[in-house]
Amino acid sequence: MHSIQVHDKIFVPYLSQQQIQQRIAEMAQRLNQDLAHERPLFLAILNGAFMFAADLFRQLTIEAEISFIKLVSYKGTRSTGHVITSIGLDEDLYNRTVVILEDIVDTGKTLHEFLPQIHHQHPRKLLITALLSKPDAREFPVTIDYLGFSVPNRFLLGYGLDYDGLGRNLPEIYQLKE
Repeated sequence: MHSIQVHDKIFVPYLSQQQIQQRIAEMAQRLNQDLAHERPLFLAILNGAFMFAADLFRQLTIEAEISFIKLVSYKGTRSTGHVITSIGLDEDLYNRTVVILEDIVDTGKTLHEFLPQIHHQHPRKLLITALLSKPDAREFPVTIDYLGFSVPNRFLLGYGLDYDGLGRNLPEIYQLKE
């Protein structure tokens, strides 16, 4: 891995493709064990979680369903402070085990605003699975049940994470060079 430029910013390597895939395999193994006797609905939050969701879902051996919802809160390298639902939830969650798949939890605002919508549908169990978490950026309490990596409060790019639309396709994760 080497430094890359996206738009006007330089990003340096942070997590390799191998590190990411190894951790996802470990997370899938835990989910397979913990949810062996359930038929969960995995709910991936677009756009960022699409790669994580696909790689994780391929490694599940349990019976499971997947759906997607689009929540938007970022513009450029900063959160807008507003969460917008642009693709809604169509599935009935009543008495279901629901596993939210998130690429990254930083301030926690997105989940803080979205989770009441999920709770309103009375799932039996609600779990949060995130590839990345920035605990130093947290402004709203969020309990992450399955976590890939705890990361510093730096802007990250790649593996589904973008900078103004670019960089999502990178198989590695980079951080903004200071």
